[in-house]
This record gives sequence, C-alpha cells and structure tokens, in this order.
Amino acid sequence: MQLSPVDVVASISPEDFKTRYYRPMKPVVIRDLAKTWPAYNKWNWDHFKQLVGKQRVALYNNVKSDAYTPINTADDYKTFGEYIEMISQGPAGWRIFLFNIFEHAPQLVQDFTWPDHLMKGFVKKYPMLFVGGASSITHMHFDIDLSHILHTQFAGRKRVLLFPYEEQHKLYRKPFEVLSLADFSNYHDPEKSKLDFEKFPAVRHARGYEVILEHGDTLFMPGGFWHHMEYLDSGFAMSLRALQPSLAGKLHGVWNLFGMRTIDTLMKKSAPHPWYRYKQGRTMAAAAREMGALA
Repeated sequence: MQLSPVDVVASISPEDFKTRYYRPMKPVVIRDLAKTWPAYNKWNWDHFKQLVGKQRVALYNNVKSDAYTPINTADDYKTFGEYIEMISQGPAGWRIFLFNIFEHAPQLVQDFTWPDHLMKGFVKKYPMLFVGGASSITHMHFDIDLSHILHTQFAGRKRVLLFPYEEQHKLYRKPFEVLSLADFSNYHDPEKSKLDFEKFPAVRHARGYEVILEHGDTLFMPGGFWHHMEYLDSGFAMSLRALQPSLAGKLHGVWNLFGMRTIDTLMKKSAPHPWYRYKQGRTMAAAAREMGALA
C-alpha cells in the first residue's frame, strides 16, 4: 500500500475547507472543531450509562463477514450499560454500529453544533454514535449512501486507513456490496496482520491515507471513501452525515441503498453458492485488470 498521512489543521475557514478538501474530495483532520462543543468535556461513559444504560443495543464482533452474510447482521445483543462494563474490563473486540443514541436521549443534540459553515446537506435526523472496545475492528468498506462524513472522536484512540472510491478494484471490492474481499485486520503489524498480499496483490498498489484519531479530532471523509478502523483504546465517536450536492451523487446513493443491496440480499438467499462464486470471480478479474493497467 502507498499511504500518505492525512492533513491535520487546528482550524480552517469555510473557503479553505471547500477549496482544499471538500471539492477535491480529500480527507482532513480538524483538531479544534469540536473543542467548543459541550460534548467535548461532557460526553463520557458514565454520562451515557446514566442516560441510555438500559437501552438494548446490537453488537458486532471482529469476524469478517463472508459473501453469504446479510449486510449489518448483529452478532449479539446487550444493554448499553452491560456493554460499557464489558469493554471497561480490558480489550474486547465488540463494537456498536450505527447507534442512534439521540432517539433515546434527545437532549444530547444540544451538546454539539452542526457545522453548516463547512458544508450543506446534513441529515440532521440521523447523527450516529459508533462505539468500540479496545482491539475491535471496523472492516474495510465505504458507506452505502455515499454521504460526506464528519467523524469526531470523543474517547480513546482509533487508527483509520482511508482510500478514495476509485481505488475500489485494487481493494478487491465485492460486486453488489460495499465491502472488500481482503481482510485488512492489524495491517500495520507484520506479526498480526491478516492482509494476504499473495492472494490480493493489487492491494500493494492502492494509494490511500492513514491517521490516528484522538479525543476531539474531527475527520472529514469525502463521500464514497473506503475506510478501515481499529480501536486502539475503548472509545466512541459521532458521525454527522451530509448528502452529496450533485443529483448524480444522490441517485448513486439511492441505487446502492434500494437497488444494489436488495439484489445482493435476494441472491444470497436464493442462490448463495453460485452468487458467491460469481462475485469472487468478478472481484479477482477486476483486480487483475487494474494490475495489468499498471504494468
């Protein structure tokens, strides 16, 4: 992989943000955006436990889904309080995915400010909390609706690997899915890495970015960017989503949500084995063409 560090700024004007990052579709970390929010000091495990500790939540482990697994299928359920207790006792490879904590504790929306000065189109009904125990992993994927994301880390550290959408075939994207066939788990540690360069050689040529997020860091992820996240500590972050401004971008997201995903789900149920072989073949062929173009 050919990785560059993500640009980091303390603060940025709307004009510079749009010129240097939003329009060129380039990620950036903004250090001070969230530091003026009450959430910066107020949000912690005890506060959330008091507010939503009894709420039942879906949990996801580190096992990478295969071609037969329906998208976003939970691996277990606990109350939020039970989950906090579990991840507080040490490394725990369990995470909470797309938890709309604000539905259960609407007062939390008063603790941050929507950054409308940076970009428009925020889906203000759906801010989302992402929570993970130390060692938990979010496998390589891109967000299905292709929204732009402002992802703010509030507790713990998180390692993030990013690639532009155009690198999809070097990353072995599975057809009709938003997931990579390759496993990037612990990619940075030669002794623990599950990334098989012999099986997936095109990954060596993928150009992307890498960054470690800390408390208060806000990462701008342009729409369609591939991302793989590893929790170095137990922590949580909030994502604010903004729709792409172009009609083509919005329609692409709608197709992914209601067309592509529906076809994949139906085929996994009706013909899982032929469907798997078809997608695997398509994935490897696309990567081979990318390798051929580089020769």
